Amino acid sequence: MDFKLEICVDSIESALNAQTAGAHRVELCNNLFEGGTTPSMGTISSARNNLTIGLHVLIRPRGGDFLYTDVEYDIMRRDIDFCGELGVDGIVIGILEKSGNIDVEKTAKLIESARPMSVTFHRAYDMCNDPKKGLEAVIASGANRLLTSGQKNRAEEGIELISKLIEKGGERIIIMPGSGISLSNIELIARTTGAREFHLTGRNVLESEMMFQKPNISMGGYSGMSEYSRKVADPDMIRSIIKILEDI
Repeated sequence: MDFKLEICVDSIESALNAQTAGAHRVELCNNLFEGGTTPSMGTISSARNNLTIGLHVLIRPRGGDFLYTDVEYDIMRRDIDFCGELGVDGIVIGILEKSGNIDVEKTAKLIESARPMSVTFHRAYDMCNDPKKGLEAVIASGANRLLTSGQKNRAEEGIELISKLIEKGGERIIIMPGSGISLSNIELIARTTGAREFHLTGRNVLESEMMFQKPNISMGGYSGMSEYSRKVADPDMIRSIIKILEDI
């Protein structure tokens, strides 16, 4: 199967693991707990210096909805400029109007300023009010690809819509399934939808090497969330997923 595998990462460690495993590119983010925000300048710079595979960077100034103020929009524009100066391969964006429509005008302006970088419209699409009109709006904005779970929490649940989007999009745009893709469902999603690009984290829990661990206190997230473990891209898992795709 001719495919591309994008690994969503929130650290240089995960990015390097993805590269070692044979992934085609990474989407570099921060705060995956909130669905992802733009990583720091230092993180982006380090990724560009250390990666030879494709590097796409999420441009999202905050968590929450995808309706942005003028100040937030300006932040996005500045972050895109920074990525361009560093030689980043692509950016990942998504903007909605109050009505739930794709904001074509604002998205198109960001895409124009991002060129020649590749542009992915992210899962803001899954929050839009009409998937059919939304697809045409994303295409009209000039985006190269659309990352979607088929307007469900997990891509496996959105297989039917993803398949329709791939059919309707044709050669006009790449439809890339993402969210909840794993070893257990990658073959089903690939065979059913006919997708050629896939987005996943491929993570496992990595325990802290701290010898002293303070109990019953959390620095963030939610109560009871361990400060002494974190999720990191697992090269073995990613290799196994690549093998499944190669055998299809």
